[in-house]
Amino acid sequence: MWHIRLSIWCCLFGLSFLAFAQEKDSLAEKVLVYQLPNGAWGKQLVDKKAVNYALPLTKELLQKINATDEKYATIDNGATTREINILIEAYTKTQHTNYLKAARRGIEYLLEAQYENGGFPQYYPNKSLYRGQITYNDNAMINVLTVLDNLAKEKKDFVALADNRLKECAMDAVTRGIDCILRTQVIQGDSLTIWAAQYDEKTLQPDQARAFEPVSLSTSESVNIVRFLMKQPVTPEIEKAIESAVRWFEVHDLEGYRFDKTTNSKTGQIVRDLVPDNTSVIWSRFYDIENNKPLFGDRDNSVTYDFSEISDERKNGYAWFGNWPIKLLEKEYPKWKENKVIKK
Repeated sequence: MWHIRLSIWCCLFGLSFLAFAQEKDSLAEKVLVYQLPNGAWGKQLVDKKAVNYALPLTKELLQKINATDEKYATIDNGATTREINILIEAYTKTQHTNYLKAARRGIEYLLEAQYENGGFPQYYPNKSLYRGQITYNDNAMINVLTVLDNLAKEKKDFVALADNRLKECAMDAVTRGIDCILRTQVIQGDSLTIWAAQYDEKTLQPDQARAFEPVSLSTSESVNIVRFLMKQPVTPEIEKAIESAVRWFEVHDLEGYRFDKTTNSKTGQIVRDLVPDNTSVIWSRFYDIENNKPLFGDRDNSVTYDFSEISDERKNGYAWFGNWPIKLLEKEYPKWKENKVIKK
């Protein structure tokens, strides 16, 4: 009879079984399970495989998750920022306070991880190898600054988190982050160019990460850095950074090619390569930091200007070319330029 009484109670208070069942968000509930003790999340927590929230939480999987330590905490590949966004959205829909608390813990982790110079390491507290470098690669630092900027400006659903202390901390973190961005824009001669993918956390000099990620200018990451800067109040320094990067993008495109699957004539294997196409415009992912030539690396630490010289495994396993700046150049930058108001 308990279910009959519950049904009557729900009806009396204007509730339904459906609303009762929807009190929690299934994706957010999984995100809570994967959260590490320090408030962050990892990108690979179980059996060195990427976190997959579509997987059911079996007893075996739960045991492995619970055995994971904080060395996996990272902002790489969208980790931590992705989960914070999921939890904030779920809280807005459900008003489930556990989601808000978990998101706050994630924000606190980001604030703690930031260096005094404004940069963010790829991993924290594990800073071994390249993990301590200030990392723009795969938009890691920009993802973090976007979350903190949304909080500082009380954008979207982040208003629920914006108490005075946390909001002030986020504003300070964004200010220092922008300062770091401006200080790390690569200078050639007396001209600003774009950004490298990662930097030494102490000297702020461009640095190598994995063997196939040489010291270089990085097109993909720089596009999203510019996008982030275009969302900020326009100071003369920010304007100069944006204009300089745009000019660099305009000059260093590769016209008449696309990056597509082909067949290796020697091995018969499918491999990605440059294919002539007079309708296509692309950019190399990496450019030599001194002479702006397209640059390619391999797992043996070799670096070459000739894409054909790297292994098929690396040709297929990395986004060496893309059209990342197209939308920025054709739509976003002209709109920003038309509407900008410089803060003096």
